[in-house]
Amino acid sequence: MPHSHRLPPAPGQESVWDYPRPPRLEPTSKRLQIVFNGQTIADTNRGYRFLETSHPPTYYIPPADVQMQFLRRTTQNSICEWKGQAGYYSIEVDGKTAENVAWFYATPNPAYAAIKDYLCFYAQHMDACYVAGELVVPQPGGFYGGWITQDICGPFKGEADSWWW
Repeated sequence: MPHSHRLPPAPGQESVWDYPRPPRLEPTSKRLQIVFNGQTIADTNRGYRFLETSHPPTYYIPPADVQMQFLRRTTQNSICEWKGQAGYYSIEVDGKTAENVAWFYATPNPAYAAIKDYLCFYAQHMDACYVAGELVVPQPGGFYGGWITQDICGPFKGEADSWWW
């Protein structure tokens, strides 16, 4: 991406273009909440942020802070060049379902061992996802799972014409 398109961060903002490669995993004490079909699925202040160049953060939540009774393991898998092989969950609450909307790493690569079995959710399939009370905007382009908040700026991978960034 040409640097001329990079947006300068406002005071108090982080630019996703300053995030590292390989990505950094860091704990966050910000409250993370996820709601699906009116039910709070997750609520924690013990999550992790995964920070990768050009991407809004993805947030990983410990399974102890997720209402796992609403989730069902699926056969879908994918590979992350950094974290390893991901497995997926579908969700069902009161008859409403969404397929393959949360992912996890049962055996993450050693640099990311802290998020073993933690869950990450695609915000676009939930009623709402919150970071410190702020409603997040899903990362554009259905493949990615980042959460956009007011304290970060892009442009973000997933926007139009960003496939080759």
